Amino acid sequence: MSLKEQINTSKLPDHIAIIMDGNGRWAKKRGFFRNIGHESGAKSVKKIVEACAELNVKFLTLYAFSTENWNRPKLEIDLLMKLLISSLKKELKTLQKNNIKLHAIGNINSLPDTVSKELSDVIEKTKDNTRLTLTLALSYGSREEIIKTIKEISLKVKNNLISPENIDISIINNHLYTRNLPEVDLLIRTSGEQRISNFLLWQIAYAELYFTDVLWPDFGKENLYEAILNYQKRERRFGKTSEQLNE
Repeated sequence: MSLKEQINTSKLPDHIAIIMDGNGRWAKKRGFFRNIGHESGAKSVKKIVEACAELNVKFLTLYAFSTENWNRPKLEIDLLMKLLISSLKKELKTLQKNNIKLHAIGNINSLPDTVSKELSDVIEKTKDNTRLTLTLALSYGSREEIIKTIKEISLKVKNNLISPENIDISIINNHLYTRNLPEVDLLIRTSGEQRISNFLLWQIAYAELYFTDVLWPDFGKENLYEAILNYQKRERRFGKTSEQLNE
């Protein structure tokens, strides 16, 4: 029986988030420039999006470009932005064909105008698609998101729009970039690193974490199936005991 056939489709994670790590190391190991690693990583994105759509996973969020990534060499940043634009143009037909909705979170205003324009165009053209919501985290940092949220709520408290006593999880959720997304069920990080790197810190409160040594350009459908199968073997208690879950 194949890995895909072993997956219990009634117990799929609703929301999978992935820290796509290892493009640079993948290229370095092969004696290539880093841009080749990023281009190969883009191919993995396509495979994983297809796999999630085929399995009927409802939400997939990819950590594409962090707020800290702006500190990389300008040449690499420019290459990443050009790759993003070309990928958006190239994949629009595929998104439409497979009924996939594109969404983006992060400080989108900090992106180059050419990127923002292409991103907005694809988001608009796919807004009515319902099979899978693909979210790109771009110029995203969870600490920045939380600070933004605190400022917005504080201003509403100051203007008597929100009472401090009424601030709860739902109010915070409604001010995050991810307000239209469910909490993350499964967080995957590739390349062997075992850290969160400022990604969805609030949203992964009860996510299952899965780390793999596979570099992102080598991460394919079979690797995703392995991660999901690992997830399905875990007992998600959400603070309860095993006995309470079985009552």
